[in-house]
Parts: sequence; structure tokens; C-alpha cells
Amino acid sequence: MKTLSIATLCVFAGTQLFAAGFLHTDGGEIVDPDGNPVILRGIGLGGWLVPEGYQLKIPGFGSPSSIRKQITDLIGPVHAAEFYGEYEANYVNEADIRTIADWGFNSIRLPFNYRMLSPEDLPGVYLEEGFEVIDRVLDWCGRYNLYLILDMHCAPGGQNAGNISDSDGIEARLWTEPANQDRIVAIWRKIAERYAEETWIGGYDLINEPVLPAGHANAEIRALSIRIRDAVREVDDNHILFVEGNWYATDFSGLTPPFDDNMVYSFHKYWSENTAASIRPYLDIRERHGVPLWLGEFGENSNPWAADAIRLMEENRIGWNWWTHKKVATTTAPFSAPLPPDYQKVLDYWNGNAPGPDLFSARSALLEMAEGLKIENCTFLPDMLAALTRGDFLTAATPYRDHRIPGVIACEDYDIGGQGVAYWDRDYQQTRWDVSQPWNRGYTYRNDGVDIERSADPEGTPYNVGWIEDGEWLSYTVNADIPGEYEIRIRTASPQATGRLELSLSGIPVTPVLQIPSTGGWQNWASQTIRDVAVGEGAHRLTLSFPGGGFNLNQLEFILTRSHRSVPDGWARISDSAFLSPPHPNPFNDRTFCILRLEKPEPVDAAVWNAKGARVRVLAHGEMAAGEHRIVWDGTTKSLKPAASGIYLLKVEVDGDTASFKVVLVR
Repeated sequence: MKTLSIATLCVFAGTQLFAAGFLHTDGGEIVDPDGNPVILRGIGLGGWLVPEGYQLKIPGFGSPSSIRKQITDLIGPVHAAEFYGEYEANYVNEADIRTIADWGFNSIRLPFNYRMLSPEDLPGVYLEEGFEVIDRVLDWCGRYNLYLILDMHCAPGGQNAGNISDSDGIEARLWTEPANQDRIVAIWRKIAERYAEETWIGGYDLINEPVLPAGHANAEIRALSIRIRDAVREVDDNHILFVEGNWYATDFSGLTPPFDDNMVYSFHKYWSENTAASIRPYLDIRERHGVPLWLGEFGENSNPWAADAIRLMEENRIGWNWWTHKKVATTTAPFSAPLPPDYQKVLDYWNGNAPGPDLFSARSALLEMAEGLKIENCTFLPDMLAALTRGDFLTAATPYRDHRIPGVIACEDYDIGGQGVAYWDRDYQQTRWDVSQPWNRGYTYRNDGVDIERSADPEGTPYNVGWIEDGEWLSYTVNADIPGEYEIRIRTASPQATGRLELSLSGIPVTPVLQIPSTGGWQNWASQTIRDVAVGEGAHRLTLSFPGGGFNLNQLEFILTRSHRSVPDGWARISDSAFLSPPHPNPFNDRTFCILRLEKPEPVDAAVWNAKGARVRVLAHGEMAAGEHRIVWDGTTKSLKPAASGIYLLKVEVDGDTASFKVVLVR
């Protein structure tokens, strides 16, 4: 293992000496080696060393052990080992850590299963290959200046009865079998002994989300944490201890007062309001006992909820760690790994909806899923990352795409920003744990309140906005390259005629309210056309408002029908969207050219004619893109022989409209 740094100096903080170079606590703050407060802004590596069923779409109990058994039963132990080798190599590697640092985070929380470090049936035996996994991550973190918090996500016996602790699903045996407590103490001592001098270790998260069985009191969490503290401090006085409360790190009764001079209380937050009242009990602990707080997990919610939770933490000087950086077919992580069709067949079999695949097909499907976990194969969700890293996410909109007019605007590509800033939707976050509150009912493409689904529109984009309700709206930053009159074609679908839509540019309505007709079904698509819409040159905020809901929306196409751009002096106007400059030089003896400016793609024919009306040379023929094009004549005929001196006509036809200039060839 590469040693990142060895501390040789000490600084006094409170009643404990801390080696230079380490994060530590000072009153209610986490501070750096110089005593400056540090807000840990991080992301978790969930799903990697502790796979969970929902992250991989695998049905059943969904614990790491049950998933491994399902895979082993399907393809056998040899192929299962091959799969896990690829899975772990691809899910997280140096590219992931470098990317997380590039995004601007300063810390990573690493969930691990105790079985990675010590065989389940061999207490006191330790696995060097498991520690080497942590060593590699630590080396990468040091390379990219990231603090690494080690999180025992699966404790011996299971700290709760759920799948996330890799329990047996019956009982949290960490609390009912003393041998398991002895073992977690020994494992943490071994970890601390190995990493005591590593300055990029941010601390030890002792027990993830404990949930005590009935009849057990919070005092047991405190007692076990103190035992772990004592073992760790025998070999490591440097690192912070992160202590979580009962009931998934939310209940800290009985866990105060603090029992170490270098500890932090770590709470988790899911599906709740982002109000000061929601974290008041934790703030009270900090104020009463002068101990720092850390939001060790939050997530599985919408962009606006995430950004608002971060706002709440930052306002209260609390570090945070988003769960998590990558999952399969997700919108709630910055990276979404693909769900291959053959892997879906395996999932269908496990769900009881399809026959079992043969060994070759099942192995191939699982390896394909593992290959998709590499970040270069994942879909990046810029909106999700913006919610985590952009301080103005809730107050300012930024473009999701570079929308140009004329052109096509995919309706799902509205601006990045918060509720009421980039869009307004009736359902945009989940604030209760006991009821379903979907924010994006289509569960794809983006992580906002806007409902997006896969589209079957043969003439549209791959996704559509759906579940539109009265009063909702979307906004887009657009840039009009050409001022003029436009025709707007809107792709809609609906089994009813309740929908109404209105367009505005920079806050000014530019269309009457458009009644959306019935097309006979949610995926039966038709175009609605709005004509004579004036658009000025430059940047605009395009807003689509929905006074009436009940329809699906795919795309808008802005088609230029008449340009308002002035024609330069001497140029010929071929049509409202095509202009031709005078030939230059003229007269000429070698070559001459004109500039053809097209403001939309058009068919073009350009040729040179002599005084007798015969065509001398074809200069252009076919479709040309919008923009400026040089129409060049080098003074030769169609047989590439030099043309005689004289007066010629350079004629350009654009979609049936023509303009021409005389040119004089002098030999």
C-alpha cells in the first residue's frame, strides 16, 4: 500500500492532541490541520462493495449475500466469480474517483461489508485482498485530494434486519449475539491499526443505520460504540469517529453526551421536509454538547429536494454526502448505467415472468451489465449533478441544451434549475416516507418534477413530457440566429381534447392559447401548427404554459418563413431566407466568387450562362445547410477548358427563386 503521509507534528485542539495533517473536530466544527472549518461535501460509493437489489433492479430480498446466491444459482460459482471480478473492477475505478474530484466534491463515503475484510465463518482471520481494495481507493483519493470516510455498511450479524446490512432478514443479530459485537470491535481495531497514519482518511463511520430489535435500548448502541472507540484509540488517536443513531441514523436519544474528543454525530435524511424543524433535534445536540454534525446519507429524491437539503445543511454548517454516484437505469445519481435487453430477460426470469435463460445467455447478460458500469458506458445526468454542486440551482436557470432557432427543441430538454425557476410542476419531491409521491412519473431521463417517458412518436424525439396538469409550465433558454417570422410545429398526443398550451418569449405571449385536439391516444402523435410568430434575434426565455392539462408533448420545430435580417448593400435577395453577394473580383481573369447566405437548409442550383443563353458550367446542385457558402467559378467550361473572354451570367436558384449577376471574364 502506498503511504500518503506520515504525521510528525502535533497541534493542540481541545483536550486532545491531534497529529498534523488530519481532519479533526474543534467544538461544533470539523476542521482541517490548520484549524479552518471544513464542510464535507461528498458522495457515496453505494452499490459497489455492498450491492443492493434496487440499485441493480434485482428482485427478492436484495441483500448482497442473497444477490450473490441468485447469481451463483444461475451461472455457477466459477462464472459468478468472473462476473463479480468484472462488476467490482468496472463499478468504481480511478476514473470514477477522478471524476468525483473534478465535479468539485471534497470527500467520499465508502460503504463496505465486514465479510470483505474477514471471512464470515473465521473470526480473527483477515483478508489482505479486502484491505487492498480500500488501499486502492485511498491511493486514488490522495491523488485527487478527497477525504475518504470508511463506512461499515454491513456489520457482523447485521445492525438492522434489512437487506442493506446483509442480515438474514429475520433479526439484527449484532445486538442479540455478543460474539458479533466482539467481532466488530476487533475488525475496527484492525482497520484503525492499518490506516492510523493516513491523512486522507477522513474518519470511521462505525455502524451504518442501526435499528435495534424490540426490547433493546439506545444505550446498547452507545455502549458498543464506546467499546469500538476504546479499541480504535489503542492504535489510532488521529481519526474522527462518526456515530449514527438508532432507527436508520435518526434517533440519538441515549447517545449523548459525546464519549470522545474527536467524534461527530452522523444522521441520515430521506423523504422529509427540508425545514429547520426537521433537523432541530440534531442542532440541539450540537448546541448543547459542542459536537459536530454530518449528514452521512441523503438521496433517492428529486433534484429540487436535493438542492434544498444542501441549502439547509450549508446554512447550518453541516457537511453532507449524497447517496450515491451510480446505479443501473436511474435518475437519482449523476451516472446511470444501461439496462441491457438480455439482462432484462434475466430479471424477468427472477421475477417469474419468463423462462430461465441458458447458461451462456445468462453469463453473457450479466457480463454485459457489468461492462455497462464503466463511466464511459454510463449516461451522465447533468441536471442531477447541478442540483448537488450549483449553489444557485434553486434560484437561477441555465440551459440544458444549446437550443437554436430555427431548429427543433425537444420538450424534455427544458432548462436546468429548481421548481418555479426552470419549470413548475404540481408534484416535484417526496417529503413523506409512508406514501408514494413520485416526482417524475416516467422515471427516466431527468430527475425533476417534470414527468418524462419514452416516446413512440415516429417523427419526434425519443422522449416526451407527459402527465401534464393544469397550470404547469416549462422554460427553455433559446438563441434565435435569424430574426423573422416563424412557423412553429408542435407534436402532441392525447386521447381527449382538454389540453391547452401558450407560448411566450421573454415573458411576452407570442401565440394565442392553443387548443390541443384529441389524437386518439397517448402515443398517437400529430402536429399542431402556429403561424406568423415573430422572433427577434438573440437570446430568449421560451416558456410553454399549460392552462389545460391532459396531453403529451414531444417537440417544437421553429421553421423560418420570412427573415427580418437586413440585406447588405449590393446583395440580391433571392427569397426571404436566401441572399447573394455580388461577384468578386469583377472583372476577373482567374476566378470569381459570390457568397450565398442561407438562413435555413434549401435546395440550390448555381450555374454560369453565356450571352447566347447556353449553360457554360454548373457550380452547385443539391441541398445546402443554413449558413454562408462560396459559389466559385474558375473561368472554365463544363469540359474544364478555359472559357473565352466575355460577359457571362452567374445565376443562383434557391427552391425555385432566382437571382443573378453579370460577370466579365478578361483573358
